[in-house]
Amino acid sequence: MQNGFLGYPASFMLDVVVCALVVVVPLLAFNLYLVKFGRNYALHKKLQLLLAAVLLVAVGLFEVDMQLQGGIDGILTKRERPLSAEELASFRTLLYVHLFFAISTVVVWIVTVAAALWKFPSPPVPGGHSRLHKTLGWLSAVDITATAVTGLMVYYYGFMVP
Repeated sequence: MQNGFLGYPASFMLDVVVCALVVVVPLLAFNLYLVKFGRNYALHKKLQLLLAAVLLVAVGLFEVDMQLQGGIDGILTKRERPLSAEELASFRTLLYVHLFFAISTVVVWIVTVAAALWKFPSPPVPGGHSRLHKTLGWLSAVDITATAVTGLMVYYYGFMVP
């Protein structure tokens, strides 16, 4: 098994997802700025759909890669020094917290995007669905931020710390 491109004993797709996590939160913040202050609903819609599609593909490929690598345990075996039992227990707890946010992000984002596509006209303009969409949008933003933060922590403690 080869290391990823960031130089740590992780897989290629794990490195791709880590880079995506670093990019997604600022891009999402920019997109929220567009709609909140720029009132550019059409560009907001396009960027959200693009972001959702790119993340869906990246996460899908990541999940395939995880299976091919033998799961997180298979990737962790590439470490120079195995994690102690205590470190592994802490790592798994952090991983479970990350997975909670990652899974809930997918669910909330799908609901947010699907409802927006169903309820808003094309081109999009504010309407009766706006209040719920705003709530779901902020919930999605908080959730993806928590996913990114915990994902980066998983990568750091699993693969960067000696």
